Amino acid sequence: MATASNNEFFEALAALEKERGLPADYLIDKIKAAIVIAVKKDYEVEDDNVIVDIDPELGTFRASLMRDIVEEVENPHTQISLEDAQRVRKSYKIGQRFVTQLKTKEFGRIAAQTAKHVIRQGLREGERSLQCSEMQSRAHEIIAATVVSVDHERGNVVVDLGKGGSAVLPRNEQVPGETFTENQVVQVYVVDVIATERGPRVTISRTHPGLVKRMFELEVPEIYEGVVEVKAIAREAGARTKMAVYSKDPNVDPVGACIGAHGARVEKIVSELNGEKIDIIRWSEDISAFISAALSPGKVVKVELLPGENKSCRVTVPDHQLSLAIGNKGQNVRLCAHLTGYNIDIRPESGYYGEDEE
Repeated sequence: MATASNNEFFEALAALEKERGLPADYLIDKIKAAIVIAVKKDYEVEDDNVIVDIDPELGTFRASLMRDIVEEVENPHTQISLEDAQRVRKSYKIGQRFVTQLKTKEFGRIAAQTAKHVIRQGLREGERSLQCSEMQSRAHEIIAATVVSVDHERGNVVVDLGKGGSAVLPRNEQVPGETFTENQVVQVYVVDVIATERGPRVTISRTHPGLVKRMFELEVPEIYEGVVEVKAIAREAGARTKMAVYSKDPNVDPVGACIGAHGARVEKIVSELNGEKIDIIRWSEDISAFISAALSPGKVVKVELLPGENKSCRVTVPDHQLSLAIGNKGQNVRLCAHLTGYNIDIRPESGYYGEDEE
C-alpha cells in the first residue's frame, strides 16, 4: 500500500483509539493478524510466508509475501525458482527468501471481509479486556451506579457501571426496605470481578460490610493515610454496623477520628446508609477488653475466656444491662460475636434470667 493512500487508515486507527479507548498497539496487532489470515487464505500460504508491517508514526502499511528461492519449485505458493528470482535481482541465491509486496486490492473481496471480521472480533475482545481491567482495578471499591431496570417480581435490579458495563444487584444484596427507580444513582460495593468470554462478571452489593468500611476510608483522612486502621467490621445491613478501629499513633484517637467533630463524619455515613446505626469500637489486643468494648452500648462486669479449641467466652453484665447487651432479637451480641470471632454467652450479674430475658 503506498504511503499516500494510508491517511484514511491511520486516521481511522486514531479515531478508534480515541473513541473506544483501545490502545493503538493493541489494534495494530489485531489488524496485522487479520491481514495475515487474509493473505494466507488468498495465497494458500502459512504464517511464516506473510509479513505485515504497520507504522503509524511513519504512516506506512505494507503487506509482503515471502517465498523460498529453490532450484525446483514444488509449491508455487511458497516457492519461487532461482531463475525467476534473478530476473528481479541477480544477487538472489538458493535458500534466500523472495519478497513480493502486495496491494490491498489483491487480497480480494473474501480476504477483505475476513480481515474486517477478525478486526471487529479483535475490537470486541479488546473492549472486553479493557472492561475487565477497568473493573478489576475497582474491586473492593464503591461505584456510583445508575439503575437501568427493576424486576419488581424477583426484586433484582440491573445497574450501569459505566465503562465496566452492567451488573445485577440481587434482592439478597439489597438493604431491607430499599426501593429503586430507573435512572436512580446508587452506591454499590464491588465484591468480586471475574473475567469471562462475554466480558467482566461483576458481583456487587449494598449489604456487604466492605461498603461501610470503604465509606469510612473515603470520609476519614486518618484511615485513608493509614494512621487509623479498620481491624474488623460486622454488619446487619439497614439496622446496625459495628466497626473496630486502631491507631498506630498514640496521639490520634481512632474512635474520635471516625466520629469526627460533633459527630459530623459518622453522621454523614449514617445519612448515606438511610439511618443505619454505627458503633465505633476501640480495638484491643486484650481480647477481654475488646469483647467488653464490642458489647457497647451494654456495660460489662466480667469476661471469662473458656478453655477449648472453639473461641468462646462467658460475659457477665449488670442485671439491668442484660437486655441492652443482648440487643433487639439478639442483634447486639450477634454483631459482637462476628466482630470479635468469639462465641459469647451473656449472663446477668445475679445469675438469674427473668422470664422476659430468655
